[in-house]
Amino acid sequence: MTATPHPDTDGARHRAEGRPRGLLRPTGPVVDCDIAVIGSGMGGATLAYALRGTGARVLVVERGDFLPREWQNWSAPAVFTAGRYRNAEPWYDAGADRYFDPGVHYYVGGNTKVFGATLPRFREADFGPVEHAEGVSRGWPFPYGVLEPHYARAERLYRVHGARGADPTDPWRSGEYPWPAVAHEPPVASLAESLRAQGLKPFALPTGVDLRADGACLRCATCDGFPCLVEAKSDADVCALRPALAAGNVSLLTRTTVTRLVTGPSGRRVTTALAQYEGRELRIQAGRFVLACGAVNTAALLLRSEPGALRTGPVRETGLANGSGQAGRNYMVHNSTFLMAVDPRRADEVVFQKTLGVNDWYLGNGTHGPLGNVQALGKLRAPSAGGLWPRAPRPLLAAATRRSMDLYLTSEDLPVPDNRVTVGPRERVEVHWRPVNLPPHRELVRRATAMMRRAGFPLVFTRRMGIAVNSHQCGTAVAGEDPATSVVGPDCKAHELDNLWVADSSWFPSSAAVNPALTIAANALRIAPMVAGIADVAEEMEVPYGPGAGDPRDGGSAGPCPTGGPRGDRGTAGP
Repeated sequence: MTATPHPDTDGARHRAEGRPRGLLRPTGPVVDCDIAVIGSGMGGATLAYALRGTGARVLVVERGDFLPREWQNWSAPAVFTAGRYRNAEPWYDAGADRYFDPGVHYYVGGNTKVFGATLPRFREADFGPVEHAEGVSRGWPFPYGVLEPHYARAERLYRVHGARGADPTDPWRSGEYPWPAVAHEPPVASLAESLRAQGLKPFALPTGVDLRADGACLRCATCDGFPCLVEAKSDADVCALRPALAAGNVSLLTRTTVTRLVTGPSGRRVTTALAQYEGRELRIQAGRFVLACGAVNTAALLLRSEPGALRTGPVRETGLANGSGQAGRNYMVHNSTFLMAVDPRRADEVVFQKTLGVNDWYLGNGTHGPLGNVQALGKLRAPSAGGLWPRAPRPLLAAATRRSMDLYLTSEDLPVPDNRVTVGPRERVEVHWRPVNLPPHRELVRRATAMMRRAGFPLVFTRRMGIAVNSHQCGTAVAGEDPATSVVGPDCKAHELDNLWVADSSWFPSSAAVNPALTIAANALRIAPMVAGIADVAEEMEVPYGPGAGDPRDGGSAGPCPTGGPRGDRGTAGP
């Protein structure tokens, strides 16, 4: 029996049950569609949005389910101490010979369900080769200008608030932000003034939240790292996938893990994705396939799949689209450090803290080279800080976080072939990673520490993150012109296959040093016409969201929404 995705005639019933239309529940062993998108995070959901209304039967496949809307969404003990929404399988740290729990989340919307909603563009310089203290980051196969119009569309779709020209490293842009910058609360504004007095140029972070006049955002303390109970955070599920499902030609298959891709006799085309659905094997057949599983899982899926008959590169290695031997290699995550600056003399009453950025040291800094980005964190409280300093007594952490300003420091990782993803015994995901480019990161930490002390915070505590903090992963299916040194071309289509694309961050040649989500979304909008096989569908794929436009959430809801809610919930358990 073959199940074919089609318009959902029971859309009203699904919405009444708290689930959007377009959900597919196959009863037979085969599902047939035109385009199969594997993964529903920032890349997969945005691509599905861009393909809505094209006439193609699009199936989005997600290994998780909808993240439940419940009072624990806003409970710091539930989210951080109990790890209520951490549902990924353990991965294997090949260097340390032990398993670890990765910072990824298998839900409709992927990691964006718990991200901090900071949505910057990459700097224009990030698209070229950049010399760092420990090497050179690769140039991209196209310049910033190619992606700029798609950045603008992605900012409208993901309701990004910002201020043009405030960030001294901001790339040129063809228009203003669709929404004004999120205002600092008084403690953050005071810190910004102190930084200006030091000669720095702090700016308002580009932020994706619903702060329209009738918007749902409460500016609560439970945003960064939390699911949004009122769906005001611009995640891929709310902003992109649900409107795509409402269009009628896009379907969603949840609780389905794709295990392998199979090619036809020529080796040039993927014909089938083998998957596990509710304990049984399912075959997904499509004319075109798109991988958007995240850089680690996309690489693992390629490596688990059978090789095609054609090899364009000099190396014969296992896996699909791997004639270059680069599939899984060049794995990058950011070098990152949490910084908690404490003034014991005063309590910090800030609630929505994540509005401040500093990029004064992002580009060249003499012999140190580019250092990276500084941005405010969502407000730390004892449960979240306990994961950073697990040996510290909770009463001490509670007292410190009531008096702290909290920052996140990010420096660029560099592509190294031996930093890679492999598939080990029993199909386990293995990550081989050693930090690269650490000296500039240490200098960034030193400067940020001095900056906060000069701002009146005498106690500064830092904790550098390791292999498990990997939500900014990228690089494992690198894009390039030369099939001998890259996995996909500039259009993100596999060199060796006629119908396979990559739409997550796997194709990134470099990691830059800012959050990657908007760049993933912009690129998904860029490649959508090629995936659809349509020469120019800009009009059909235009993003309508903006001042005075409809709400993208109107496509449905993932669950009943409790009304009200504690603005400024300090991280305590309870509704």
